[in-house]
Amino acid sequence: MGNGALSGAVIAVAGAGGPAGRATLLRLAEAGATVVGADNDPQRLSEAVDAARYASGGATVTGDTVDLLDLQSTRDWATHVEKDFGRVDGLVHLVGGWRGSETFTKTSLDDWDFLELLLVKTVQHTSLAFHEALQRSERGRYVLISASAASKPTAGNAAYAAGKAAAEAWTLALADYFRKAGGPEGPTSAAAILVVKALVHDAMRAERPNAKFAGFTDVKDLAEAIEGVWHKPATEVNGNRLWLTEKP
Repeated sequence: MGNGALSGAVIAVAGAGGPAGRATLLRLAEAGATVVGADNDPQRLSEAVDAARYASGGATVTGDTVDLLDLQSTRDWATHVEKDFGRVDGLVHLVGGWRGSETFTKTSLDDWDFLELLLVKTVQHTSLAFHEALQRSERGRYVLISASAASKPTAGNAAYAAGKAAAEAWTLALADYFRKAGGPEGPTSAAAILVVKALVHDAMRAERPNAKFAGFTDVKDLAEAIEGVWHKPATEVNGNRLWLTEKP
């Protein structure tokens, strides 16, 4: 199964238990990759892994319960993935979260404390844990899912937008590492940012059948775009924001 860009690749997916994670596990498995998901909720992760494995016709999809807020645990996960499968060709970062306020004045710094952990710390830990393995790969990719709010914050969205902007900056620093490691011929691995306004999935549509979700990206389309990052040369995607919604 799969004889394209992802045939035989080994890809880790952080935050694999949610709707975007489920769609991504399935799409990567369908493309021929061995997929290793991680989540801090073992039941949710197990359900996502089983669903992807079944729907993809028995592809290799596994899951590890990992505390991505702990750097050593994240490093241990990266080491174990490379040891078990012989390589790591990708890390997809899907860990998310949102908190906002009615106005800027009502912003709670507790929201920042919460979002800084989910949106920034997990990016720091996964990138530090996986960057050397990704550089060793001939097709290494670090893929961050970000939001248009990082480029155009609103008054009530300060904590979320700042968290996403920080995550983007960190990912761009990783891209510079790949650029320098590639030398004069350019990077062989890449760190790329996929930008959405927000995500939508079937359950959300069922709960709000009259909602338009204007500008939202379906999780299946996001998974398709994630898979597509491996179809482009590292020089084309490294350090770039790939927009899946209208630029603000």
